[in-house]
Parts: sequence; C-alpha cells; structure tokens
Amino acid sequence: MKRWFTTTAVCLALVVISVAAGAGDLADVKARGVLRHIGLPYANFNTGSGDGMEAELTRFFAKSLGVNYEFVQSDWGPIVQDLIGKKVKVVNGKAELLEDTPVKGDIIANGFTIIPWRQQVVNFSTPTFPNQIWLVARVDSPVKPIKPTKNIDKDIALTKALMKGRTVLTAEKTCLDPVLYNLAATGATIVNFTGKLNEIAPAMMNKEADMTILDVPDALVALDKWKGQIKIIGPVSAKQQMAAGFAKESPQLLAAYNAFIKKAQSDGSYLKLIKKYYPTAKTYFPEFFKGMK
Repeated sequence: MKRWFTTTAVCLALVVISVAAGAGDLADVKARGVLRHIGLPYANFNTGSGDGMEAELTRFFAKSLGVNYEFVQSDWGPIVQDLIGKKVKVVNGKAELLEDTPVKGDIIANGFTIIPWRQQVVNFSTPTFPNQIWLVARVDSPVKPIKPTKNIDKDIALTKALMKGRTVLTAEKTCLDPVLYNLAATGATIVNFTGKLNEIAPAMMNKEADMTILDVPDALVALDKWKGQIKIIGPVSAKQQMAAGFAKESPQLLAAYNAFIKKAQSDGSYLKLIKKYYPTAKTYFPEFFKGMK
C-alpha cells in the first residue's frame, strides 16, 4: 500500500511538472515566474546578441507581467512546434498536426508573419510590424525596377514577369516560401535556400542567384548594409503584417499581450524601438504607424 502511494505520488508530481513546463496560459506563466520567448537571430528583431526590437519588446512585456524573461533559441522549421507541442506538416496550404513534441516556450516574437497556415494552429496578436515580400536584385542586374501602377495586383504581375529565365532564392516553410506566391508559374528557376534567413541576402550578393525575395524587415537591413549595391525590383505580395504568436490554449496571455502592445503604441515606447531598429520603416509604411507617438 505504501509503495502504491509513493509511486502514485511520484507520477502525479511528474504530471504537475510536465503541465508546468507546457505553454499554459497567463496564470501558468505567473506561477512559473518566467515568460519564455521563442525566437532566433533574424533581421533586427533579434540580433543574436540579446537585443533587437522583438527581444526588447518581449522583455518589457515580461516585466509588465512581473515575471522574468527567458530566451529560447529555435529555428524557422520547428518554431511553431516549439510553441504548440505538435509537429506540423503543411499540405496545399493546410496545416496537419502530427506527433507530440516538447513545448519550449510561451510566445513567438521574431518577425513572425501572419500567413494562413499558421493561423490554423497559432493565435496571433495585434500586428507589431508591417510586412510585404519584395523582389530584390544586385544593383548591377540588367533588370530594372517596375514603375508602380497604384494597383497592387498589376504591380505584382509586372514584378513576377521579370523573374522569367532567372534564378531566384527562396526559403521553404517561411514567409519566403515560393508556394505562397505561386513562383513556379513565373518561369524562374527557384532555388531553395537552406541556410538561415539572415544569410539569404548575403548569398544573393555572393551571386548564388540572380535575385532573391525578401520580406520588408530583412530588405531594410540589407539596403542599409549594402548601400547603393541592392535595388528593389517590385512587390511579390500584397501588404502583410507581423505579430506575436500564441498557443490556442493561451487566450489570457494573448489578451495581456494585446493590452501591453496597445499601451506601448500609445505611450511612445513602441515607436522608440522602431526608430532604433528600423528607422526607415515609417517611410515605406506610413499608414501602419499613423497615430502613434
């Protein structure tokens, strides 16, 4: 009887520990005393040195909750499963949940673009950054930037037409996945880049392909790093938005984050970070930042 009681107690303790280690909701984060931020070095959202727009913003959020901050290193392939505890397979734009995996964090905040398949398995916060996918080339490329028509569909069509017969770097299972933009129909040779997204612009500069598609944050960093050496050809997507991602089981944590973002965007602390890490963002997307201090 005593042995049965001891074994049962141990099993229950393990269950409690397992539950505590899961993503949980706001009460679980506060009980744990730690907010676990899932991310990876990417653009100026997370520089890899402990700073970056999302790194600072999430630290401020943890402080507002009265808990400690912990960064959890991930990568674009497993980043969603690290949040929801399930492997995910995307087939024809639909997300399929597979076997269980360890839950490693409570929030994804890393320049995380809102795209349809992710919305099926993750809840997104209030948008935290504007985005769009651009076609980018070296300045010595014979391809000239399109002349904007004020019609985004026409602009995208004009941009895609310039890919024909050329090599274009893309990255599967990210917001640069060629399937999302039907790039196979352009007549381009699609090159799947298997390195880190931070390395895709340098790869194009090293002539691993004629062009690459980049999202806005990475393009802004590249334009600043290689001043006068890179040109934007045109848009490959309509305007998008980035936001923090939360497990479907964390509605109160999501609500707390949305309240935090609303306050940050009204008291000037959010825009201060934008000016620090993306000083030209307001130039390209003035409507997104309209009304912010």
